[in-house]
Amino acid sequence: MKVSVIIPVYNECESIKELCSQLAKSLKEYTPYEIIFVDDGSSDGSVENIKKISKIDTSIKLIEFHRNYGKSAALSEGFKNANGNYVVTMDADLQDDPSEIKNLVNKLEEGFDLVSGWKKDRKDPLSKRLPSKLFNFITRLFTGVHIHDFNCGLKIYKKAVVKTLELYGGRHRYIPAMAGQKKFKVSEIIVNHRPRIYGETKYGGSRLLHGFFDLISILFLSKYTQSPMYFFGKIGLISFITGLGIEIYVLYLKYNIGDPFAKHLALLMLGILIIVIGIQFFSIGLVGEMIANSNQDKESRVKDFYKT
Repeated sequence: MKVSVIIPVYNECESIKELCSQLAKSLKEYTPYEIIFVDDGSSDGSVENIKKISKIDTSIKLIEFHRNYGKSAALSEGFKNANGNYVVTMDADLQDDPSEIKNLVNKLEEGFDLVSGWKKDRKDPLSKRLPSKLFNFITRLFTGVHIHDFNCGLKIYKKAVVKTLELYGGRHRYIPAMAGQKKFKVSEIIVNHRPRIYGETKYGGSRLLHGFFDLISILFLSKYTQSPMYFFGKIGLISFITGLGIEIYVLYLKYNIGDPFAKHLALLMLGILIIVIGIQFFSIGLVGEMIANSNQDKESRVKDFYKT
């Protein structure tokens, strides 16, 4: 099987039938293929529609969640069950154009591992476009992956990529960045983006804040998982030196100018507090190093076991 298409679904009942029809036309040359709908706790009849169509079209499969877990969980489950050498993801709201799949395949076969769609002419309200531009700019800046649209639902991956990704929370927004950190080759192409016809957007303002926290966690885990002391040690060292400088200044005021400690008690206590905070960060870094070293030892023993 060459192509698997994974489609997270959350209350998109009216779009399902038309989407399946368009996919059947676009995927005809890749037969046999599979379309995996992952229902994320829909309550509008989306599941029933998919089940009806799957009885006629055996290439359509359905995975059901009993409640809403989020897009990352839906994609993760779809990735686990995908059988195709190439895996396409897209949204179920008909804004992603299935006819772009051929272009994505062609670009992937130029030697890339992941190709992301770029909604250059995006048919969404300004309230979605502006936060998205900010989000993409910050992600490009901090991850070093230079594409324009990290969160476009329309993407294609080689099978090796999706089997190595760990998705949870809101990490689906950063899939190209995560792939880039694992040294996969990432590219993008401009794709057709269509206005929403049915239903309403599931986008909320809180996602921007959540996305920022997810970005911090991804950057931290990618750079400092194996060497946490580099992160915590820097903060600890800066805190310790700052606190020590404050204490030296207070001693200077006491013995060179003659000011009593009581006059600068607040400054004295602040210096002590900052020194203690610095020592705590050092301690956290050391504990992190011990945990990282323990995990590496376990991985080495597992590898040695399988070698023997």
